[in-house]
Amino acid sequence: PPTASARTDIRDCSTDPPYLPPTAVNTTAQLAALRDTMRAHGVQAYIVPSTDAHMNEYIAERDSRLGWLTGFTGSAGTAVVTQDKAALWTDSRYWTQAERQLDCNWELQRTTWIESIGLWILEVVPVGGNISLDPFLFSIDTWNSYSRALQGSGRTLLPIKTNLVDEVWGDQRPPPASGEIYSLPAEFTGSSWQEKVAGIRQQMGQHMRRPTAVLLSGLEETAWLFNLRGDDIPYNPIFYSYTLLTNTTISLFLNETRLAAAARQSLQAQCPGPLCVELLQYEQASAHLLHYARGNVTIWLGTEYTTYGLYGIIPQEKLLEDSYSPVMLAKAVKNPKEQELLRAAHVRDAVAVIQYLLWLEKMVPQGQVDEFSGAQHIDALRQAQEHSRGPSFQSISASG
Repeated sequence: PPTASARTDIRDCSTDPPYLPPTAVNTTAQLAALRDTMRAHGVQAYIVPSTDAHMNEYIAERDSRLGWLTGFTGSAGTAVVTQDKAALWTDSRYWTQAERQLDCNWELQRTTWIESIGLWILEVVPVGGNISLDPFLFSIDTWNSYSRALQGSGRTLLPIKTNLVDEVWGDQRPPPASGEIYSLPAEFTGSSWQEKVAGIRQQMGQHMRRPTAVLLSGLEETAWLFNLRGDDIPYNPIFYSYTLLTNTTISLFLNETRLAAAARQSLQAQCPGPLCVELLQYEQASAHLLHYARGNVTIWLGTEYTTYGLYGIIPQEKLLEDSYSPVMLAKAVKNPKEQELLRAAHVRDAVAVIQYLLWLEKMVPQGQVDEFSGAQHIDALRQAQEHSRGPSFQSISASG
């Protein structure tokens, strides 16, 4: 095999001029524009995560800020940019990929530890410097970890609501999702959304702290609660939304122009009243929450899916925190109808897999299959099964 140094598929920044493979992305313009914006905001270092505002594992193109800025398209990573340095942290799954995609503007840090990111920042940002991030893209835990890493260092962790990457990405940024948000047919739901809401309100009433509202930030929580589905994110049947459920009101924040007529009818059939869903624009969620949190209220939320930005809006004494919201826990417990639906889905999937294995037995000896055509074939077999809505992740196909 060729020696590592002779590999032409990864970058080599030690030569003059540096060697870049054809897969590397030139990020000089993006970095220059971001640095200008950072200067305008008085920011010495800016942190860019790979997540979106709902802590999703998979994200929409519109949210792949890390990919646009660095050229690196792995699913997990963090970038930090200063006026004269730029670094990417990612885990061992992606080291080779990063060496193929990054240009020589970037240092690759082979770890994901926030402590390591913090130490790097302390080395390159002088005392008195501002380290900034978008608080609506960081979980509460991650924010706290950065806060600890920089504590007492003479540098300030400064949340900025304007996302600086979005500012420089401008009108090149992909548009928001526009597909239809529709109701799941009754035969595919374990219970009506009204029953689910009643169940959550019952839990609120039984809790010793008597919360007056539940805040839902996880996209699957809102989708499950209202039996709604969308396709905003590849491989996920969900849509961008927040929900604030109180004892007497239901506020659903989404792009309501995308709601199918039947879905809107289902949500608003019982208006006015405690089972009437008020439809508000997705962008209004934080302002609405800020207003609600001024009252004599207690807001119950799951910290795993709530960003530091939303969390910070609510005064500490009005918060009831659990790792997961009561909706996430209710969703995790399947009733007999849901169990039956799950089993039936697995049987249909098993049929597709068995058809695939039989096809492989015939085709592989003829030398007619490669990993890619194999993946395409199993996708087609699954698609042919009744009720298929596409795969839940890109088929992972490997041989040898």
